[in-house]
Amino acid sequence: MRFQGLDKIRVKAEFYGQVQGVGFRYSAVHLAEMLGLTGWVRNEYDGSVRVEIQGDSYSVEEWFTRIDQRRFIEVDRVERQELDVIPDERSFGVRY
Repeated sequence: MRFQGLDKIRVKAEFYGQVQGVGFRYSAVHLAEMLGLTGWVRNEYDGSVRVEIQGDSYSVEEWFTRIDQRRFIEVDRVERQELDVIPDERSFGVRY
């Protein structure tokens, strides 16, 4: 029996707006650790931030809700794509 929101998913997201130099990566890591999610976050050369985040669907959606509510971060647009889950991933960190 499966419970709604407990299926594991992985999402790639590109965040556009005032997302670099405002603590986005720190917030992303902190929230992911609080919610038990795995993946990574990276600043891109075009000023966007790319995230790949994985976990149960409820927690992933909660991460997206909370990241958009952080002080100083102003997201204008998010492009999302679902990816295949990486079964052996164990942590969330910053990529450079």
